[in-house]
Amino acid sequence: MTRFVTAILIVMVLSGAIAPAQVSANDNYSYSFWGEPVPAPDPYNLQKVMYGDDWNIGPLSSPQDLYSGQDGRLYIADTGNNRIVILNRQLELAHVISEFEREGQKDQLNQPEGVFADAQGNIYVADTENHRIVEFDVKGKFARIIEAPQSSMLRKGFQYIPIKVGIDKAERIYVISRGSYEGIMEFDSGGGFVGFIGTNRVKFSPVDLFWKRISTKAQREQMQQFIPLEFNNLDIDADGFIYTSTSEEESDQPLKRLNPSGVDIMRSKGYFPPKGDTGNLETGTPPGSSIFVDITSDEGGMFSALDSKRGRIFTYDKDGNLLYTFGGLGSQQSNFRTPSAIETVGNKMLVLDKDNNRLSVFEPTQYGSLIREAVIALNQGDSEKATASWQKVLQMNTNFDVAYIGIGKSLLKEGKNDEAMDYFKLGNSREYYSEAFKRFRKEFVMDHFGSIVLAIVLFLGVIIAAVKLTRRKKAEGQFYQEFGIIRNPFYTMIHPFNGFWEMKYENKGRIKVALSIVFFLVIGTIIKRQFNGFVINFNNPDQLNSLDELKFIVLPFLLWCVANWSLTTLMDGEGKFKEIVMATAYALLPLVIVYIPQMLYSNVITSDESSFYYMLEAIALVWSCWLLFTGTMTVHQYTAGKTIATMLLTLVVMGIIIFLGVLFFSMLQQMISFVSSIYNEISFRL
Repeated sequence: MTRFVTAILIVMVLSGAIAPAQVSANDNYSYSFWGEPVPAPDPYNLQKVMYGDDWNIGPLSSPQDLYSGQDGRLYIADTGNNRIVILNRQLELAHVISEFEREGQKDQLNQPEGVFADAQGNIYVADTENHRIVEFDVKGKFARIIEAPQSSMLRKGFQYIPIKVGIDKAERIYVISRGSYEGIMEFDSGGGFVGFIGTNRVKFSPVDLFWKRISTKAQREQMQQFIPLEFNNLDIDADGFIYTSTSEEESDQPLKRLNPSGVDIMRSKGYFPPKGDTGNLETGTPPGSSIFVDITSDEGGMFSALDSKRGRIFTYDKDGNLLYTFGGLGSQQSNFRTPSAIETVGNKMLVLDKDNNRLSVFEPTQYGSLIREAVIALNQGDSEKATASWQKVLQMNTNFDVAYIGIGKSLLKEGKNDEAMDYFKLGNSREYYSEAFKRFRKEFVMDHFGSIVLAIVLFLGVIIAAVKLTRRKKAEGQFYQEFGIIRNPFYTMIHPFNGFWEMKYENKGRIKVALSIVFFLVIGTIIKRQFNGFVINFNNPDQLNSLDELKFIVLPFLLWCVANWSLTTLMDGEGKFKEIVMATAYALLPLVIVYIPQMLYSNVITSDESSFYYMLEAIALVWSCWLLFTGTMTVHQYTAGKTIATMLLTLVVMGIIIFLGVLFFSMLQQMISFVSSIYNEISFRL
């Protein structure tokens, strides 16, 4: 008994965790499949910084929006100066819109926070503090005003405060109004209000919902209302889809791509949803999620989003894979203080900073250009060009999983399925790996059909011969006694009540057989974790440690035996400690039997065929729990109800033992630290 307790304490000491390394928030990085930030080269460099004085119009004042028109002109909503600044392709001043004539009288913008231009060059301004949308023609002359809508679809007390505006190819006008949690407001080409689209989902706590259901009406009125968060920005791509951003922390969908019906069709096939930083301290990620304030579409299905929390730009491909990040908060020219808007002009990235009152222009590095070339080429179906670009990217950054996936996609299109599988595995893409493997498996079966059938026939022949030989030896009475002892665990699996009875009262149980089962379970688990098929193996190879199996198998096994023995001695249990160990180990036999075939099966299936794999594991776990129940009941001669109560209490006792063990080692560590400090103090004084 003392040996088992000592073993438990040793395992608890050896099962410590190592803290991961941290990554600086100002470094350029991407995320691995395991959620760990990995270093990456600079995708963009600062080309120049421009101020209002560079255009001879005075300083900018809290600029809030930025838009690049199809004609190459750039529009800046200079909010604090109540104007729209228009630049040409060379980023030189073309026009300024502030005051205008309306029906023979002067009018002017008031704190405009949004600007957009349609395909014809007509300019739409979200005139925020005047509560209206103002349209100008391509020359900057006043065209019309879209006033606050009057509709029964608007809730009581609704305030129309437009902050962003956009127009699609069908000349539908989309407006984000501050405080409008119902979604994006849609107007027809004539300015008539149609309704809301793309409402965000309500986020609430189930506990809060429960209390709200049981509260009185007066109490409910005082509680916080469950309302969705409003959008804060939008952009419309060349296909008419609406990209939106939301300033919601810890959200998996802060970015969306809406179709004209308001349905989110953004793909999320990357390792993580397009949400910026994951905010996982355990993996060294900068703490806290991103807070996006703007989003812009790009060529080849790419899009970029601006995180105001850290001043970083996150760029994704059309599948939601993170391509690169850059930027940051700080006092350097390449950093921002309070970034407010982002826009792409060709291959350049432009960012507005409303506190520094400036426009930063970034141009891609060779690394960033190669990524853009590869994504655009693959989107256009030019797999050879995409592969060549991805190969160059990997020469600069071997940690870039998306490059491996990109090469794999190109090889898949060329029909090189086995090579594609290798690259998808390097990129940790189980979805595309499954597709490549399915095609490869089909080709392999067609090419080796005869050999496969012959191997199956020979295997069945060996099984049949082994069964007949076993029956003949049994009939002749050879090795009867030893075979009965080894047979007992297998017999117990099928006939648990009889098997555990024979183990206890007919002395057919052996402690060495029980410990062998635990040993083989540990070995099987290690083999399974190491060699499971790629499509269902989500173990990080860098973190695999055979010592973990002591934590997850041997330690629980020992704790269960000690806790159950300690408890049942006080509850009139008839089982000895040796019998508890044997019964518990015998109950684990279904897992030992299933693990190896399960591992072999996992290497010949795709993701769509993994349900049978998990079903096997579920059956083995349920079977083991049933054997543990019957073994406990038979060994201690309990009723079914008392057995269930005993097993639940055993779990409680296990928790108490763990708590006492942690407390003991914590006190021991403090004592060692205290003695060490006294020794150092005495040594210093001497």
